[in-house]
Amino acid sequence: MMKPANAENGGGALYRASLTAKRILILIALVAVVLWVLYQVRTVAITVVFAIFLTALMYPPARWLRSRGLNRTLSTLLVVVGGIALFAGFIALLVPPTVSGFGQLGASVDTAVADLQTFAASLGLDQARLDELIAQARTFIEERGQVIATGALTGVTIAGEIVIGAVLAFILAIYLVHSGDVLLRWVADLAPRPSRPHIVNTSRVIFDVVGRYIRGVAAVGFVDGFFIGLALWILGVPIALPLAVLTFLGAFLPVVGAFLAGLLAAVVAFVAQGWLVALIVIAVVILIQQLEGHVLAPMIYGKALDLPGAIILVALAIGSVIAGIVGAFLAAPVTSVIVALIRNAQGRSPDSGPPVTPPPDDQKPAAPAPAAA
Repeated sequence: MMKPANAENGGGALYRASLTAKRILILIALVAVVLWVLYQVRTVAITVVFAIFLTALMYPPARWLRSRGLNRTLSTLLVVVGGIALFAGFIALLVPPTVSGFGQLGASVDTAVADLQTFAASLGLDQARLDELIAQARTFIEERGQVIATGALTGVTIAGEIVIGAVLAFILAIYLVHSGDVLLRWVADLAPRPSRPHIVNTSRVIFDVVGRYIRGVAAVGFVDGFFIGLALWILGVPIALPLAVLTFLGAFLPVVGAFLAGLLAAVVAFVAQGWLVALIVIAVVILIQQLEGHVLAPMIYGKALDLPGAIILVALAIGSVIAGIVGAFLAAPVTSVIVALIRNAQGRSPDSGPPVTPPPDDQKPAAPAPAAA
């Protein structure tokens, strides 16, 4: 007796669904194992990731020098020496105005405190109550002195680990700029022959997305820092250059970094110049951020790095839980790489956006009627 066709179709659909569920479970288990391993060696993994970031910044000028006839060693040496010189010059340019600006800022603290006391009095808080709150704050700080000292020691330890990781990342980046393609071929040769093209293709997708992300964020952050720093300098706000640098660094922490950098700039403007200048700074920051979000960032990043804001916030939360501040900084580029790899596995370009949904049947154009015989 033959089975009904719908029974066979139903059985086939159930079988395909079970296969899909099995593959999803295997993929989830594999991702969980990979994340667990990365968490156990997170210090090394973070160092490698930052080395890839540095490589993405240094490789384009090295490639340009090689196209002009220089060999690998000389082009890498020139790029490394130029990068160190640029960083040293930047530090030398940053330190003097920072020291001078903090001196000006300290002289303005008393005025800002007086303004806050006046504002608090307008809300019904008298001077006695304010003195009581200040005394309670001092008592709390004194009682927590041991905890603060322990935290300071922990901070010194973390700073030492960051310095060591940065040095290792820089050395690894030099090697990758010089012989990254050789290393990639060596790693691919360890895999079975059918998998070698996939390894090479995946590595190129990752490096391409990371490179465009780092260069794009650096370009956007430079524009933000330049114009916000220029506005602070025109308004006479102290430490305008350090605040511009913080704005540049805040670009590497999407959504949250811009908000924190703008908030800090407004606080410094309030302490130094009062409410009116602080409001002007807030307006300038909002204007520049809107210009960046709607004009500059889409032009620089492209579709490959165009992530919805909700996805970025979730990625930042997950990254901060796994690896703290460093994880938050790495969340956006890692998410961009994952999205690009998924699109590449689907046979689409990493630059392509979401697939276009075809119109419903009732909205499709009607087929032309057959010609009469």
